[in-house]
Amino acid sequence: MTPQHLVLVGHGMVGQRFLEALDEHSSTTPWRITVLAEEPRPAYDRVHLTSWFTGTSADELSLLPPGFTARLRGAGHRVDLCLGDPATAVDRAARTVTTRAGRTVRYDVLVLATGSYPFVPPVPGHDARGCHVYRTIEDLEAIRDRAAEAGAGAVVGGGLLGLEAAGALRALGLETHVVEYAPRLMALQVDQGGGDILRRKIEELDVVVHTGAGTERIDTGTDGSARSMTLSDGTVLDVGLVVFSAGIRPRDQLARDCGLLTAERGGIVVDERCRTADPRVWAIGECASAADGRVYGLVAPGYAMAEAAARDISGEPGSFTGADTSTQLKLLGVDVASFGDAHGVTEGATGVVYASQRAAVYRKLVVGPDGRLIGGVLVGDTAAYDVLRPLALSGGDLPAAPEQLVLPPGQVAPLGPPELPDDAVVCSCHHVTKAVIAGAVRDGGCTSAAQVRKATRAGTGCGSCAKAVESIVRDGLTASGAEVARGLCEHFAHTRAELFEIVRVKGISTFSRLLAEHGSGDGCEICKPVVASILAGLDRGHILDGEQGALQDTNDHHLANLQRNGSYSVVPRIPGGEITPDGLITIGGIARDFGLYTKITGGQRIDLLGARVDQLPLIWARLVDAGFESGHAYGKALRTVKSCVGQTWCRYGVQDSVALAIELELRYRGLRARTSSSRRSPAAPASARRHRARTSESSPHRRAGTCIWAATAV
Repeated sequence: MTPQHLVLVGHGMVGQRFLEALDEHSSTTPWRITVLAEEPRPAYDRVHLTSWFTGTSADELSLLPPGFTARLRGAGHRVDLCLGDPATAVDRAARTVTTRAGRTVRYDVLVLATGSYPFVPPVPGHDARGCHVYRTIEDLEAIRDRAAEAGAGAVVGGGLLGLEAAGALRALGLETHVVEYAPRLMALQVDQGGGDILRRKIEELDVVVHTGAGTERIDTGTDGSARSMTLSDGTVLDVGLVVFSAGIRPRDQLARDCGLLTAERGGIVVDERCRTADPRVWAIGECASAADGRVYGLVAPGYAMAEAAARDISGEPGSFTGADTSTQLKLLGVDVASFGDAHGVTEGATGVVYASQRAAVYRKLVVGPDGRLIGGVLVGDTAAYDVLRPLALSGGDLPAAPEQLVLPPGQVAPLGPPELPDDAVVCSCHHVTKAVIAGAVRDGGCTSAAQVRKATRAGTGCGSCAKAVESIVRDGLTASGAEVARGLCEHFAHTRAELFEIVRVKGISTFSRLLAEHGSGDGCEICKPVVASILAGLDRGHILDGEQGALQDTNDHHLANLQRNGSYSVVPRIPGGEITPDGLITIGGIARDFGLYTKITGGQRIDLLGARVDQLPLIWARLVDAGFESGHAYGKALRTVKSCVGQTWCRYGVQDSVALAIELELRYRGLRARTSSSRRSPAAPASARRHRARTSESSPHRRAGTCIWAATAV
């Protein structure tokens, strides 16, 4: 059989999902597939794009499974993946596609998955140097490079992506502003009450929020670079970096040029099978205006459209009539979730609200006229999202009155996956129900969440349902009488606590011996740092000697914090923040001689940034000679104990807080504090998992008239 030729224009998340669905539903029909991709790399995970700033590589973000194209060929398909060569024209009469490189590709079936482009308001100066969008890895690279000289930055748009961009700018060390035209942040997802809490929490993180204001113009310097932004209310922001995140527009120009019907507000018009007015052309994802007249900008609807198109092209029944638009994200460290009819626009809908300004928590459940849950907004605490969202989508009966469900944990019985009906959709990205997940355990022989993910795809999309999937798997294994694995990872069947006791009792001092006697395989990024922490905590030799050195992350290797530009920062320990004039002079001299940027940290210490790795031994030699020691800012241990000046200087001080802070810091400076559940890559900065806690008024460690703050790394 001569394969038909299918051309896929676009290889983003939706395009890759279409290829996978086509492979699943066309097992007996061979295809010759040509993929025309604009970007220089295969499809990657845009949902978690911001993780690139914290060390996740482009390869780790890739959605193209190893050997995927080879597997397609093994199934009888012929695949040609053309990267960096997008389609520029479609001739529907000749059934050909022309690419930027001048190639002409004939098709029998054409699938348009061109996605969307960021909307940039046409304000004066929008194209100045230093103005960027937040869409691709190349965009992030440009933002990172500009941030090194910007000083301050602004994000135009306070939606989901805008707040992610603001988090990235803040992590890059910039003074950060968010400008939102609507009266509140995330106006599409949260109501006014949730928006108030969200704004407060974000402003507590030193991000300046401007709502109800638009961008009037961007002024530039003599070199054409952005220097300031003027808002519609007259406010002037001195910013050298501007990120536009003001929404998206469907990329439908290719369809317009070849005469395909497009919607009034953009998007290629498709029917329930995702077919355009031309029976040989389909459109999926953000470039399409669905049968309900909407352009969906989320991954779950895009995946559903890809599935519907693949089924239709393969001759199977399938349709797209709408999709779940729920969202759950951690923005700038703030948990936010929205699902169903979050704004209560359904006729007869009523809302139940719990709000705590003190705890910065907002919960709102929207109940339909029949008493069933139809939507909700959660800010500050989204623990119940995994259960509430599927309940709202399935229309199932609530396990308790909605007035009880909005109450804080501890005041009501915990709500978990067992309360979900079997037909509840747990994974909206791949439309996987609770029954399917439970069946994979009960009938499919799956004994772990990882196996269930592989068998059902549940939890492999945006990842917001991961905890619910694990809970259902655990409950299924328990119900079947199977032993639930408690091991640290696939290489150790023991928990961290058990491994700690094994190392302590048997006097084990190397990872290789522990693996040989109590584990299997070669180890991984989960168990290696945990064992390194155990060995260090039990004082099994210097952490950089022998095998232990290979277990440490980059920061421990070099006694410094790896920065985004490849340089390192050094933060000498200054117990209690007390330092002599000679110590200050030494640090200042090092910063001057090595050309380092200096900053007072939040822990009352001095950060020296910009050191090359070859300069670190010279820097530490001078610091050690002056009496300083390493171990601060990256150690998986207590880092700082901050204090006020105490009774010696403070007119209100009644005890010696400085002496107590020094005593506490020196006493506990070697206390290892890495958690056993850490799944952080060994190369990722330890500071990414920092936890800072202020001692409460009721704490036994807080004495009258003594101000002490403690910061630890976990």
